[in-house]
Amino acid sequence: MTLTLNNRSRNKESSLTQALRQIQQLNSKIAVLEQQHQDYVHQQQNLIAAIAEICVSPIQEIQALRILIYRGEWECRRYLRSVLVKQSQASK
Repeated sequence: MTLTLNNRSRNKESSLTQALRQIQQLNSKIAVLEQQHQDYVHQQQNLIAAIAEICVSPIQEIQALRILIYRGEWECRRYLRSVLVKQSQASK
């Protein structure tokens, strides 16, 4: 009887230890995801600032924002590079 109670206590302790370890792992993953989200937000803010700086007309800004929203960051950066190329060609 005592042996059975000791085994149950150990099993409960083992289950609690395992649950605690899983909670700690989840907290670590949450911290990583929060950091990745902060990095993403920071990149988007930088990109929006670049849009405002590079685009010379409201239509270009709207187009850049649409591309950012619907096609993503890479396509938006590509569009901004094309705008810069067109501006440099126009200034020659």
